Amino acid sequence: MRGAALLCCLLAASCAAPPPQANRGGGGIVSTNPCADAMLVELVPPGRIAAISHYSQDAAATSIPLDVARRFRATTGTAEEVIALHPDLLIASSFTSPSAREAFARAGLKVLYLDSPVTIDASKAQVTQLAAAIGAEAQGRAMNARIDRAVTVAAPPPGAPVPALVWIGGNLVSGGGNLLDEMLTRAGFRDQAAHYGLQFTGTLPIERVIVDPPRVMLVPDRPGRDGDSRAAQIRARALAHFGARVTQASFPRSLVNCGGPVIERAMTRLAEIRRGLAS
Repeated sequence: MRGAALLCCLLAASCAAPPPQANRGGGGIVSTNPCADAMLVELVPPGRIAAISHYSQDAAATSIPLDVARRFRATTGTAEEVIALHPDLLIASSFTSPSAREAFARAGLKVLYLDSPVTIDASKAQVTQLAAAIGAEAQGRAMNARIDRAVTVAAPPPGAPVPALVWIGGNLVSGGGNLLDEMLTRAGFRDQAAHYGLQFTGTLPIERVIVDPPRVMLVPDRPGRDGDSRAAQIRARALAHFGARVTQASFPRSLVNCGGPVIERAMTRLAEIRRGLAS
């Protein structure tokens, strides 16, 4: 699914007064869904957000800048913790356990469950759905307009698509059938993992890459763990040893997790990479 324009309304400092603070009291919007977090921080003022998911404060999982995420309270997502916040609206994942759903229902919480869109159109529909639920319809339309504009700008010139392989971390790659697969296609790439037969995400042995290498490998700009770093080094040495000429390009981890506003940033980065290969 990850430079992009940062979230101006949250990051800009005012000389006359400090920026608004996140909601620390009862009520407001609570999110246990990291992809909803990415949309929320751009759709509503920070004072309306009571808490976001702890994933958004994890460098390996976040889809928003860490300095923005750390301005908000984060929850671990337990039903007890969420219910204690008395949110006006809880935004959760469709993967929320039945026991947690039952607890939220018993507590009388208003809950919006969001799935994981696998296409750009489905992601835009989710932006519209969330924006309607929080009374931010105009902001939702503006976000979708930015997504459309980024997709249009990233459209490549005529020609064969460039084989590209997206490494998420370690030996984990992004395959076909997901949002990132469509974004690669729209930017003029061919998803090499899908070409290998991998759907969604999964591990990929380096031997498969050596036998049929991509033209470009998109890699996280900062390995999240020591194991990730070792895997990247092993891949680079192996490819060099067997004479595979593969370009490596930075594709931040934050661009592979979610849709919504992340699509705009990811398409912008993919377009930059594609232009760099042509130069």
